[in-house]
Amino acid sequence: MTPFAVEPVAASGMGLVCAAGCGAQAAFANVAGGETAVGPPPFAADNLYPVFLCARPAPANPPAESSRTLELALCAAREALNSAQIDAEEIPKLRMGIALGTSVGASLDFLDFYSRTWAGAKPPLDEIDRYLFSSPAAALRRAFSCKGPALAVTNACSSGVDAIGIAAAWIRSGLCDLALAGGADAVSPVTYFGFASLRLLSTEACRPFDARRSGLSLGEGAAFLLLESAASRRRRGVAAQSFVLGYGTATDAHHLTAPHPEGRGLKAAVEQSFAQSGLGWTDLAFVNVHGTGTKTNDAAEAAFFAAHCPDVPLSATKGSTGHTLGAAGAVEAVLTACCLNRGMLLPSRRFQEADPEIGIAPVREAFDISGRFALSQSLAFGGNNSALLIGRGETCLNPQPAPPAG
Repeated sequence: MTPFAVEPVAASGMGLVCAAGCGAQAAFANVAGGETAVGPPPFAADNLYPVFLCARPAPANPPAESSRTLELALCAAREALNSAQIDAEEIPKLRMGIALGTSVGASLDFLDFYSRTWAGAKPPLDEIDRYLFSSPAAALRRAFSCKGPALAVTNACSSGVDAIGIAAAWIRSGLCDLALAGGADAVSPVTYFGFASLRLLSTEACRPFDARRSGLSLGEGAAFLLLESAASRRRRGVAAQSFVLGYGTATDAHHLTAPHPEGRGLKAAVEQSFAQSGLGWTDLAFVNVHGTGTKTNDAAEAAFFAAHCPDVPLSATKGSTGHTLGAAGAVEAVLTACCLNRGMLLPSRRFQEADPEIGIAPVREAFDISGRFALSQSLAFGGNNSALLIGRGETCLNPQPAPPAG
């Protein structure tokens, strides 16, 4: 038995919706063996910078303040709850919290109101009202009538990982018994034109780590782990689908939009996750890298992994999902858990030619793995770096059986 430094936190359910598919298993299968549709954003006149779009879910009884980001979140959250065998009617009786990472979900979303006002009209304030009540974490709390804490994490592209790490601490501390932890983001004009102005978008579908990579491709999606305490799982008689074993976060204070070239902040974050879990590089079956497809990000990650784990396989999944911003870390955490449970490492779609200048490359093809643990990490604007250590499901970790009644 691995001597974990802190108590592993189980995920009794998982949910995922992204351009690769609606549902964790469907998305995993499509990343493993299929292609993802890439096309123009719905709000642009041309296809200069293609994006990864998913089919818009139609949630039952959407809240009045519904948005595309919230609809994606509801779709993934309901799958996570269903896979954990939790009925929506039971939730008000449970101590369940919500930690949701987002970027678009916390952005200004009243562009129509602004345009009409600028043109001299006096539009109704409905869009402003929706914005003031638009926190997706609070909206999910209302939708499910949760009694526990609700937190929206807006830490750029590391938000999804940070939300999961924070929620795991909630479970360990006893603040709540269950927590929906993950992220959600939709493709938005604000982020699309913002990234375009920074000249970070690719004119073709992104090619993480490829010698011909030319930038990132935006995507949209949502993903959740339903984290649950051991006592709650024993009461409900459910198994763990995966485990959060360690979490670390650090800021390298190097540049507003570029990571430290040697991965200084990433190193600190990974070391924190190792210290929390009691694991090290030799315990890892693989690493799910951030892999956006930009020149600087991929080079910094490659330098870090070449220095610390040159023999550990790397998988870059954004070639199948696009960069889902605040949701990215959660999307990749779910895919990482699926890899461990299925015993198969996902290929890095659209990666074709290794870049000799960075000296390391992700896997091109899917292959079987037998390891129990994997690292998934996110690098964000502002120098933020966050890392999660994910463990395979319960049959591997063999938690203690429930104590006898009485």
